[in-house]
Amino acid sequence: MKSRIQRVNQLIKREISQIVLKEFDFPRNILVTITRVETTANLIESKIYVSVMPIEKFPEVFFELNKKIYGIQQELNKHLRMRPIPKIEFIEEKETKEAGRIEKILEEIKKEKY
Repeated sequence: MKSRIQRVNQLIKREISQIVLKEFDFPRNILVTITRVETTANLIESKIYVSVMPIEKFPEVFFELNKKIYGIQQELNKHLRMRPIPKIEFIEEKETKEAGRIEKILEEIKKEKY
């Protein structure tokens, strides 16, 4: 059975993903993904991990998300039927960034071999 925090994390991830999809109009060549959510045990804060492809676009996407964080928080408050509603904070997903870097290195090695 899943713990309450795991269920809250899944719920917040789904809701934030929908809000970002609906509220933001990023160019077609930018892929923004909410990879995971980590909520504190007391439900005061949620860290929302964001992955952006291409990686070079992360700063501008991160800026846009944080510029509208208050509106995103308000929208989340409307959609969730729980109290307290955690305060959200966007964080760069480092694991995806590292995976992308490794993928790039592997592609270069493959090119060198053939």
